[in-house]
Formats: sequence, C-alpha cells, structure tokens
Amino acid sequence: MQRKFLLFFLSILTVGTGVSLFAQSPLPMNPKVKMGKLENGLTYYILPNKKPENKVELRLAVNAGSINEDDDQQGLAHMAEHMAFNGTTHFKKNDIVSFLQDIGVGFGSDLNAYTSFDQTVYILPIPTSKPENLEKGFQVL
Repeated sequence: MQRKFLLFFLSILTVGTGVSLFAQSPLPMNPKVKMGKLENGLTYYILPNKKPENKVELRLAVNAGSINEDDDQQGLAHMAEHMAFNGTTHFKKNDIVSFLQDIGVGFGSDLNAYTSFDQTVYILPIPTSKPENLEKGFQVL
C-alpha cells in the first residue's frame, strides 16, 4: 500500500511540477570527435583510434527501425537490413560479399548490422592497406 501511495505521489509531483524523474540531458560530446554535415544532410562523426592498426570502421546509422513498421509489416526493417547486402546500384548480386572477402573482411564475422526499435546500423571494418578499399567501402555503405 505504501509503495502505491509513493508512486502515486511521485507521479502527481512529476506532472504538477513539470519535472520528470527520468529527464534526459544530452551527453557531452567527446572533444576528440570531429563532427560535420555534408550538403546532402548526412551527419558524420570521426573518432581517431590507434587500434586496431591499419583498419577503419565505417558505420552507417539510419534513423529508421521497427517503430516505423505497421502491425502488418513487422520484421520488414530487419529484412531490409539483410537485403542491403544482396546488391546495390554499384554492386551486382554477391559483389559486395566478394569485394569484402577479397580485402580480408569476413562476411558474418567482421561485417555486421543490426536493427533496433529506432534505428538500423551497418558496421563495416575496412583494412586501410590500399586507399581504394576505403573509397569502395564508403560506396558499399
């Protein structure tokens, strides 16, 4: 009974004062992160890392996830994540997988992606031994 009263009191206090017990303030940006926005609206973040050596990890975070699905579409965001590796305008069927394997990126072990409630993220580790690897890696994303 006391617990219910306390929760009721806190909810009235929260609503009445306009203060949320779960208020979120933005986290401060790491000063080592370089941030910018391209002409097409894409926001980028660059954080230098010394390890692993000779490798860069590219990530593409799309602000769309399962929340954007209607009830009769459940699972489509996740399926679209998987289908993205099947081919694109610049990479015909299986060419993405072939390119990644040729430069030493294991499909499934190194390359990764996930779909959550509010976003889909693609993670692509690229060896920097050849400059064209990085350019083509961006093209994959």
